Amino acid sequence: MQSWEGGSVLRINNIKVNIDSFANEYLYSSACSALNISQDKIKSLKLVKKSIDARKKNDVHYVCSVDVALDCDEDSVLKLLEQKHKAANIAANIKKLVPSSFELAKPRRLPDVRPVVCGFGPAGMFCALMLARAGFRPIVLERGGDVDSRTEAVERFFKTGIFSENTNVQFGEGGAGTFSDGKLTCGINDERMSYILSQLVHFGADEDIMYMAKPHIGTDVLRRVVKNLRKEIESFGGEVRFNTKLCDIKTDADTLKAVVCQTSDGEYELLCDTLIMAIGHSARDTFSLLYEKGLELLQKPFSIGVRIEHLQSMINQSQYGEKYKNGEIGAADYKLSCKTGDGRGVYTFCMCPGGSVVAAASESGGVVTNGMSLRARDGKNANAALLCDVRTSDFRSEHPLAGIEFQRIWEQKAYILGQKSYKAPANLVGDFLQKCVSSSFGSVLPTYMPGVIFASLDECLPDFVCNAFREAIPMLDSRMRGFASADAVMTGVETRSSSPVRIVRNEKYESVKKGIFPCGEGAGYAGGIMSAALDGIKVACEIIGRFE
Repeated sequence: MQSWEGGSVLRINNIKVNIDSFANEYLYSSACSALNISQDKIKSLKLVKKSIDARKKNDVHYVCSVDVALDCDEDSVLKLLEQKHKAANIAANIKKLVPSSFELAKPRRLPDVRPVVCGFGPAGMFCALMLARAGFRPIVLERGGDVDSRTEAVERFFKTGIFSENTNVQFGEGGAGTFSDGKLTCGINDERMSYILSQLVHFGADEDIMYMAKPHIGTDVLRRVVKNLRKEIESFGGEVRFNTKLCDIKTDADTLKAVVCQTSDGEYELLCDTLIMAIGHSARDTFSLLYEKGLELLQKPFSIGVRIEHLQSMINQSQYGEKYKNGEIGAADYKLSCKTGDGRGVYTFCMCPGGSVVAAASESGGVVTNGMSLRARDGKNANAALLCDVRTSDFRSEHPLAGIEFQRIWEQKAYILGQKSYKAPANLVGDFLQKCVSSSFGSVLPTYMPGVIFASLDECLPDFVCNAFREAIPMLDSRMRGFASADAVMTGVETRSSSPVRIVRNEKYESVKKGIFPCGEGAGYAGGIMSAALDGIKVACEIIGRFE
């Protein structure tokens, strides 16, 4: 919720606005009409949500919510409305809110030993930011490079196939989200979500993320945001050590005592009694280290599949009809799901309008795909992950890290199909449905770099996944016409939709080893930029609270 200076506000929902005539003046007049007041009674108005309703192609429009501060008594206005209309009808669209804002606790004392944050993705960044603002001067260990050197390494990999195991699409400043669409959608209802969005704006994101129903930052802008966030951590005495890998943890009687760090110059020991493990879902060697050190790890279900690409113009036409020609409406997105006959869930995830498919490997000898788009979302293609759920029973092992081995098997098969060059195996939808290997592209040209090679996706995906896709794709096409287009491109494999591991922690966010705090998506407690950032804040507040 956006904060206001004093007093309560009224939130007005479900304001319908024509696509072709969106303007603040219309929001004011709609608010006046809804409240049955004159405009001079409105002290201020803020747009808090803006979404597109495209269920009827002949009536595509915006649906908005606004928060209104009045220059009169809100209760009197509501009472008059209730007398005129049924109270239930009023409650559905107009609600009185008492604004609140998240405030960081003020510690009475500071720790004797600086806390260490392992990982500088969304969870690690916001945890370190909160700790730094509280005066804790955190030390962040990030195995990858800063965002500038990381961008160079990633672009070199895309162009040449020269791969770095420590600085890549998964590892480095900003985490995996830096080379994605920067989507900020999240289903968690927590007032700190608005705080996170406001901080992203503070660090350089566009202000529209505060009110868009499906906000996104864009990879190009996100790089600037993460750099500015890091500079603020440093301004409060925090420190981010890039190209520094956590390689050992030292404990005494199940209590953390120190960590061992590895750099190009060798190893060194760092005294530590508070370690936040915000490692992300791809730090496989770190998961192994934690298992060896006696932390409790559990198997966790996840999903596997491919990236599917269509022409963005086709998606626009399918979703918006003729309204897509309006230049203000932007590139259309979609979200589809269905159940197969044997109960497998098939769904699209991380849809990137006007984006590209990217090489997202974090280990040599494996091919991983992901999606990315810039702020403008103006690329020719749309892409999304097409995923099938993977159950822990599919791992065929009770070992806590069996899910990682399951991922690795299919990534390595894709690498072999791509002639061990980090090119990715690809197939057209029409050919895949007929169990044929494609020989030429149609209107959709793949965007994956370093390039694709036609191959049978049955050779780099489990049988149950391919069977589920062949059953699901026609069903998904019935929900969005064109999804099963014969020339749509499927590129494999997508294996990193979420972590296959959960690091067990108690209600105080602490593991079985005192002083170690599992955090974020890699630890199994988040699923995207927003929820990971929120988990980082929660862990930071718990640690700060111990010094109040």
